[in-house]
Amino acid sequence: MLLEGIGGTLYMTLLSTLFAYLIGLPLGILTVITGRNGIKPCRKLNMVLGWIVNIGRSIPFIILIVALIPFTKFVIGRTIGPTAAIVPLVIAAAPFIARLVEQSLEELDSGIVEAAKTMGASNWQIIYKVLLPEAIPSLIRGGSITTITLIGYSAMAGCVGAGGLGDIAIRYGYHRYQSDIMIITIILLVIIVQVIQCIFNLAANKIDKRNR
Repeated sequence: MLLEGIGGTLYMTLLSTLFAYLIGLPLGILTVITGRNGIKPCRKLNMVLGWIVNIGRSIPFIILIVALIPFTKFVIGRTIGPTAAIVPLVIAAAPFIARLVEQSLEELDSGIVEAAKTMGASNWQIIYKVLLPEAIPSLIRGGSITTITLIGYSAMAGCVGAGGLGDIAIRYGYHRYQSDIMIITIILLVIIVQVIQCIFNLAANKIDKRNR
């Protein structure tokens, strides 16, 4: 049962992280390049993107997952299980990722962008040949924050039958008063978080040019 719970938690976390980055990464990039100091300033679009990100980050996940039940059923065909939980997990994580991406790109030295412009680089070339490569270590560290946050969200999703370790902790540890199951699930979640954090830290340190 615990092995199935670990599998369900990793399944929800990894897939939702992947899909959330497919939405959050371009959203974050677009927010940066349309900003006041961006390479393609557009005040109105930047304001709209900012509102989208802020509103998405403001909704508590437990409320979001319940509010999205009709949408989840429309997309997946059911509202319980790990696959169904991926829908609200992605929607919750995408604005969070967009903000992390925005912060990572804004930390870069503006001089590298100016240098790329003087060499005749197009906006698209500046994005994928200058901004993203320079921000990769920071983006990887942001990825660890996102993944660990989604592990917590996936455990919270156990309240509505999403499966995984959170569901086991609630059904057996809470409702059936089996404190040993509760303790074991907590320990397993801590171990998973530590392993993921170590993997991302090693990857970021290996890629970061400042450590060479």
